[in-house]
Amino acid sequence: MNVQDLDILNSFIKAPDLKINSEKYPFENFTFLDEKLKENNFSFPSNSVLGMQAEACYEAYLKQSNNFELLAANLQIHGEKETLGELDYIVRNLKTDKVVHIELACKFYLYEENTSTSEEEKWIGPNRKDSLFDKLEKVKLKQFPLLKRSETIQKLKALGIPEPSSQELCLKAFLFLPKKMKAESFPKYIMDCIVGNYIKPEDFEQENPNASYAIPSKKEWILPMETIETWHSFSEVKKEIKTQLQNNKSPLIYKKTPQSLDRFFVVWW
Repeated sequence: MNVQDLDILNSFIKAPDLKINSEKYPFENFTFLDEKLKENNFSFPSNSVLGMQAEACYEAYLKQSNNFELLAANLQIHGEKETLGELDYIVRNLKTDKVVHIELACKFYLYEENTSTSEEEKWIGPNRKDSLFDKLEKVKLKQFPLLKRSETIQKLKALGIPEPSSQELCLKAFLFLPKKMKAESFPKYIMDCIVGNYIKPEDFEQENPNASYAIPSKKEWILPMETIETWHSFSEVKKEIKTQLQNNKSPLIYKKTPQSLDRFFVVWW
């Protein structure tokens, strides 16, 4: 592991955790414990999709941890004719000796105030293809119930893995608000995950023309902002934003001045 890989791993661990626990979604949430991570053979998979990058970081944390023992990762469960699903992680908590099934997700959501009825449905993906509601429903109705399937119980038994006594969700969430909305209007568990804003294309015209700008690819979204090397002028980035918006893609933008480093989306919708 080089220094940058260790920085990326630590940055992922410190990224906001969305702690979901409501009457509708009464989930237990995974809690990262303070660990002194060492340089080992972890290599950040920079060319993988974001979800696989998150899995690599999480697995590296579990393998180095003095508090958890990783018993299984990405455990596929098969029925007679089809794959029923996958258990992300089976982990033993070495402090309590409890065996736990953990589902991991790493998501970027934008708050659309005037849509839908439930709060979970108002948090949507940058390109409107998914939502927090979709994710929580999948965990509740598909991913967590998979543990109780007879096929799962048989598979765990065949592998000599104890049946987990509890289930936890580890949801790394990067939340963005409309530019003029205040984070203070949300409950603390949401506020803790708000990392930036989003704006319309016409609002970008009001941005600082003297700042430097970057458009990280999705494979760079969970990297520390300080590690981004390619920066552009206001006029250069404006052209690239226009191209992406024409393709119905909402780019993530980093803005750097001598005083600050900020991030926001420009949305096509």
